[in-house]
Amino acid sequence: MKSNLPVWSKAQILGATLFTLTAVTAFAEVEDKITKSFTIQPGGQLVVAVDRGAIEIKTADRDSVDIEVKRKVGGSKTKAEQTLKDHVVTTTQDGNKIEVHAKLEGEKTSGLFGRSPELQVSFIITVPRKFDVDLKTAGGSVKVTELAGKVAAASSGGSLNFSKIEGPLSGHTSGGSITVAGCKGKVEISTSGGSLNLGEIEGDVTAKTSGGAIHADRLTGKSVVKTSGGSIEVTGIKGSMEAATSGGSISAELIEQPIGDCSFKSSGGGITVTLGEKLAVDVDLRTSGGRVSSDFPVVSVVQGEQKKNELHGKINGGGPLVAANTSAGSVRLQKK
Repeated sequence: MKSNLPVWSKAQILGATLFTLTAVTAFAEVEDKITKSFTIQPGGQLVVAVDRGAIEIKTADRDSVDIEVKRKVGGSKTKAEQTLKDHVVTTTQDGNKIEVHAKLEGEKTSGLFGRSPELQVSFIITVPRKFDVDLKTAGGSVKVTELAGKVAAASSGGSLNFSKIEGPLSGHTSGGSITVAGCKGKVEISTSGGSLNLGEIEGDVTAKTSGGAIHADRLTGKSVVKTSGGSIEVTGIKGSMEAATSGGSISAELIEQPIGDCSFKSSGGGITVTLGEKLAVDVDLRTSGGRVSSDFPVVSVVQGEQKKNELHGKINGGGPLVAANTSAGSVRLQKK
């Protein structure tokens, strides 16, 4: 039986091989690294405003700011090298203030199939432990650790991670999760599309997300946590708490006596509140679409028989108010 497959000549095979090799060698991954160091005193300020890339802030016991910028471009070698030239990184010092700016300038040339070479950038900056930082990136994550100073961070498309910060902290991202752990000072964070993870914060907290879950543990100040599209879990509450969700359940645990009122509200899920056995609180529990139940004897402050979907009264003599209200689920008060 004869084959219908085409028979290639040696010249055709060699040509195809050369074409393949040419296609492979036409593309490359070009990398480079920029390093700068500035002598400076603790207590200064770092300002970073870049058009892309992750930012990581480290600290050390030194009188300098050390900057490392790593860049990588894929595509043809010629165009990749041109992209690195067009990506302008500037670093300046004005007294005790350091600024880092980066922007892709020049003609935005297209590569094969009409796509520009992909430019990946990361900024790793080491500052004195006592320092203020103001960080902005249009496309990347931000991480700050072990810093004593004012922190402001914003990203248009990445996660934010803060740990062991001593000082006021504000952070916003349009497309990522936010983690805050082991921090002291006022915290204000928000994301338009990610979860929030908060732990061991000594200070007032305002945390909001438009599309994710919230987990909070051991918050000691006045805390407000809100989500438009996820569940909320809070544990180890010591301060006052306001938690609200438009689309999920709430689980809250109070083991120690709270110093202020605590409110939990959901428009789309059940609420479970766990109390330490000896806590003294007032309770106001309500639901429009389920039942209210309690493991505790509640001394009613309402005359007559209470409704199955409401419970108002005092536990262990009363104290700060614990309120739970849901429009679409049950409310349960249980013992730890």
